[in-house]
Amino acid sequence: MGLRWRLGISVLVFLLCLVYALPSIPGIGTALERILPASRINLGLDLKGGIHLTLGVDVAKAVSNALALAGQDVRRLAQDEKIVVLRPRVVGGTTLEFVLPRAENEAKLQELLARHFPQLDVEAPQRGDAGQLRYVAHFTSDEVSRLENMALDQALRTIRNRIDQFGVAEPDIRKQADNRIQVQLPGISDPRRAVQIIGQTAHLEFHLVRDDVDPGKAVLPSGVVVLPLLESSPGQKDDAKKEGRIAVEKDAMLTGEDVADARPAFDQMNQAYVTLNFNARGGRIFERVTGENVGRRMAIVLDGKVYSAPVIRERIGGGRASISGNFTTAEAQDLAIVLRAGSLPAPVSVLEERSVGPSLGQESIDSGVRAALVGAALVIIFMAIYYGVSGIIADLMLCFTMLIVMAGMGAFGATLTLPGIAGIVLTIGMAVDANVLIYERIREELRHGLTPLAAVKAGFDRAAISITDSNLTTIIATVVLYQFGTGPIRGFAVTLSLGIIASMFTAIFVSRAIFEEWARHCGPKGISI
Repeated sequence: MGLRWRLGISVLVFLLCLVYALPSIPGIGTALERILPASRINLGLDLKGGIHLTLGVDVAKAVSNALALAGQDVRRLAQDEKIVVLRPRVVGGTTLEFVLPRAENEAKLQELLARHFPQLDVEAPQRGDAGQLRYVAHFTSDEVSRLENMALDQALRTIRNRIDQFGVAEPDIRKQADNRIQVQLPGISDPRRAVQIIGQTAHLEFHLVRDDVDPGKAVLPSGVVVLPLLESSPGQKDDAKKEGRIAVEKDAMLTGEDVADARPAFDQMNQAYVTLNFNARGGRIFERVTGENVGRRMAIVLDGKVYSAPVIRERIGGGRASISGNFTTAEAQDLAIVLRAGSLPAPVSVLEERSVGPSLGQESIDSGVRAALVGAALVIIFMAIYYGVSGIIADLMLCFTMLIVMAGMGAFGATLTLPGIAGIVLTIGMAVDANVLIYERIREELRHGLTPLAAVKAGFDRAAISITDSNLTTIIATVVLYQFGTGPIRGFAVTLSLGIIASMFTAIFVSRAIFEEWARHCGPKGISI
């Protein structure tokens, strides 16, 4: 490649990097945000402060729920075929049992199961004393894996939606091994509230109340369950609320899946409550149910607890409802957030919680920047004194390398962490090391009597091999760190690998073009090295 082409490419790369690096510089990026790219370097949790959570998703519960729904589907489809199926139930979380009372329908039921439920592994039925057939079924291993992965993905999406609704900027949410999700929320001021929002299952259901059933009875009628009823006065804290009991019909009339929107609101007594808007399907069901049950009470059940059970005065059209439960303003806002974001497919538990204070993060930034500046200043002074003008060129290449690193991180919206700053400091040393190798080679060639241009070409040719070999092994190490590391370790691997590639470009490509141009026009004085 010709010398002019190399200089032209170098200038083009410099300008491009300048465009992508400027948005990350405080002050400049804000002033020119209309003309510069929107992506910029984000500060990590250890630099900005915030909260780190490791969440465990109970995927086994999601599989058990799916098995229960499969049992309901078996009974419903069998009913459409004029086949009676009784008592579908989940045993031990992994086994579905149901009964076929009339054995003469065995062939028809087997055909239905094979046609509609290939994901079920159905064992041979056992004949009872009255001639009924008892079936036992399990999900296939492929189906279990699919459900577990789907539950984890859905939990990840729901948590991300909730955090977006919560208004946290630049959250870092990612899946980990063993059905875990890592959440990092930089700059958050109320970690306890964030944990409550993330961990709330938010499974919303509407059940008709059975006022004719005493919830204190030991034996309940078929199709009736007793649920906790929250009772509290305005202003009470959640843990101060009393729990009563109320009997409701087991089957829900409507679920939170049909909620299109949820907002906090205040009544005439300035008491907070949550308004709901259903989608078209939910609105039709809600109108029909309220129309058919005027005078009865409807329980609004959230995560297995009845928050309110108002009396249906008239048919309610328009797809609107409300939840009143003596909420505080923050509780109503949080409930609206989780209802808008959707319910979690399985319970989520907090396995690890760590908080980083903003002051500690600022101290880390100051220490990291101070270390980088002191290290860079010492390197720049040493190179200028020891190699003269060539040392100054090396210093300029070092600045160009840092510009490429900043531009690369800004273009990809990378997150800068404390280990990432360490990777940048290490890059400074490695970038200068490449220049030292090249300069010593050129000095050696000059001592052998070569002309400046010949010495430059020979020096770069021979040093490039050593530089490439040493940097290639380091890049392999960073790939391993990125593949098997997490969080800050990955940040270190990204900044170091980006710095190595940038330093090779500036030391071998850009610096060579400058030296060759200099050597052609240096005259009898030669080059200062």
